[in-house]
Amino acid sequence: MRLLLVEDDNHVAAALSAVLARHGFQVVHARSGEEALKALLPADTEPFGVVLLDLGLPDQDGYEVCGKIRKRCSIPVIMVTARADVRSRIHGLNLGADDYVVKPYDTGELLARIHAVSRRKSAGEDTVPTPVAALRLGHVHIELPTRRVSVDGAEVQLTRKEFDLLALLAQCPGVVFRREQIISEVWRTSWEGTGRTLEVHVASLRSKLRLPALIETVRGVGYRLVAPSA
Repeated sequence: MRLLLVEDDNHVAAALSAVLARHGFQVVHARSGEEALKALLPADTEPFGVVLLDLGLPDQDGYEVCGKIRKRCSIPVIMVTARADVRSRIHGLNLGADDYVVKPYDTGELLARIHAVSRRKSAGEDTVPTPVAALRLGHVHIELPTRRVSVDGAEVQLTRKEFDLLALLAQCPGVVFRREQIISEVWRTSWEGTGRTLEVHVASLRSKLRLPALIETVRGVGYRLVAPSA
């Protein structure tokens, strides 16, 4: 896979490029926002699979670069930055970033996130773009058009936000959703106090579905749905 690394620090870029190369990535390094946008222009070469975007660039803010990329194409963008505050993360996700990784990070986690966004992109390209009517995860059946959920055939009454939260996690079983991403997509807000509300909704879902292991807490990151066996 070709990967575009947008990083103005040559030492950081060289170290990360070496790691990525060992894992089979063909890395193209851009040192500024302008270089990154030029690299994404249509060409005869293989298109990029992922963009790793630093926010502290010398010519323009990384947020601005992300917005321009999203207007041009749907390539997955992972923001990699030292800006750890919640508002910065949510702002990046709202601009169209697919994920947000805070420095310093574990290389294994970064590689996992690259593969995760790549799988979601590939799945979207390889399937017919028709709405999914229902999701079945073991004993759990989710009907998206009617917003009905049942466990072993027995309907479970969920609130609107509980259903939205479950549907979001269920569409990518096993994928870790960051707390900020869930808050942005389900609550459509960047209010930091929503974090406590998210915890309450997760606890309520576990209780109502009587499947406490269905939604797994990934400490310090977020949540993922663990599909139960049928």
